[in-house]
Amino acid sequence: MSATTADLLTLTLWICVLLIALGLFGEAMRRRGDPDRPSPALESYLMRVQSWWAMVILLALALLLGRAGVVVLFGFASFAALREFLTLTAKAQADHIALALAFFVILPLQFVFVGLRWEGASATFIPIYAFLGLPILSALRGNPQRFLIRVAETQWGLMIAVFCVSYVPALMMLDLPDHGDRAILLIAFLVIVVQLGDLLEYFIGRRIGRRRIAPGLAPKTWEGMASGVACAAAIGAALSWITPFGPWGAAAMAAAASAAGQFGSLVMAAIKRDRGIKDWSHMIPGQGGVLDQFDSVVFAAPVFYHLARTFWG
Repeated sequence: MSATTADLLTLTLWICVLLIALGLFGEAMRRRGDPDRPSPALESYLMRVQSWWAMVILLALALLLGRAGVVVLFGFASFAALREFLTLTAKAQADHIALALAFFVILPLQFVFVGLRWEGASATFIPIYAFLGLPILSALRGNPQRFLIRVAETQWGLMIAVFCVSYVPALMMLDLPDHGDRAILLIAFLVIVVQLGDLLEYFIGRRIGRRRIAPGLAPKTWEGMASGVACAAAIGAALSWITPFGPWGAAAMAAAASAAGQFGSLVMAAIKRDRGIKDWSHMIPGQGGVLDQFDSVVFAAPVFYHLARTFWG
């Protein structure tokens, strides 16, 4: 067994212990409350903890399978996220070819480029070639009605649900000094600090939060966000042993990723409000869809990747 595999198994074990502790804490809080009037925030917190079990198991299996497992897992997650996003956008018959290419050509190629470590191709394929090519295909069909809206929404979907998601497995492309094949551990680090930061922001923000960040969009508060970022930084420092950053560097990277993710979730909340929906889909009972679960990671991944590449690559 390699050192990387041993560390992955150790990390998975500790995360399972943490989830058990978070679940027991939530159950204790539920018992202390009024059984006839359960707290919506507490119930949502417990549902989030429960949904985390499935995510931890899937991610751990993918990481243990190595590069191929990670690329396949996030490729399927990207497909589901793109479907959720584009289901709510304006489309016409003239866009059908462009949409088919987005799902069955552009998306798979993006993850193939990541899997093959073709950094230049993965960094330019969607922002340049898909950005310019798909509108041409729609324009050739000759339907100008709401053309800019249709094209912009498709491109936004590709950027969020495919390009940004692909930055999670792209962490395996980083060439970090004295880190070797351990770059795969950065995926676990990113997902853990962002998701736990979100979970703690949600719980603490509902408890002590007073000043809402964007009252018309979401119940996020400045106090809750600050608590979530601080908790993510502390968790990052505790997990510095799986990174090349050192304790202070890991704390800073975790804080930056958590902050980017939480602001990103506000953006996604604004889109949902614009469309008049609560969740992107009902794929995960009680917790919405893939984008509902990973909207923070989607925004955090490119920031985390480029910070790591700039300061440690």
